[in-house]
Amino acid sequence: MEAFQVKKHKKHNKKRGFSLIELLIVVAIILIIAAIAIPNLLRSRIAANEASAVGSLRTLNTAEITYNTTYPNAGFACSLASLGPVSGGGSVSSAAAGLIDANLASGVKSGYDFALLTSNCAPANGIKTTYDYSANPISPGVTGQRYFCTDLSGVIQYSQTAAFTDSTGVCSTGTPI
Repeated sequence: MEAFQVKKHKKHNKKRGFSLIELLIVVAIILIIAAIAIPNLLRSRIAANEASAVGSLRTLNTAEITYNTTYPNAGFACSLASLGPVSGGGSVSSAAAGLIDANLASGVKSGYDFALLTSNCAPANGIKTTYDYSANPISPGVTGQRYFCTDLSGVIQYSQTAAFTDSTGVCSTGTPI
């Protein structure tokens, strides 16, 4: 009887889990794969944010042309809120034309900050005759690499190094896309 119990006990000891070394090797392999994949994921996210910013600037160009055609006595909107949706179920007007979505009208979308460069939105005889919009990454190097700008010409331009601001003047200082 004793011999049987000893064999049973030995058989039970042979069944064991993973050793610490085996677990460390698996963790090391997972970390190596993550180290390879994460930078590619971040670059893909930056590329998607930049594509969204360019698309949003195209939307702003189209919205401004539509606004100018719809409200010829006002000219161009010269504010994101004027192009934005109507609040409270009211009707569209030159103050809220409903031409862009609420995210873009807020000035922040997909890691970019959209702003009107107001220095070029001066009225002539009460009618606003031009506009400039900029799209700057909220966190350069993280949400986007490039700075974008567009104006009445409809050309979207970019800069690798500097944001487009009122002090930089017009959008023509960038490189066309």
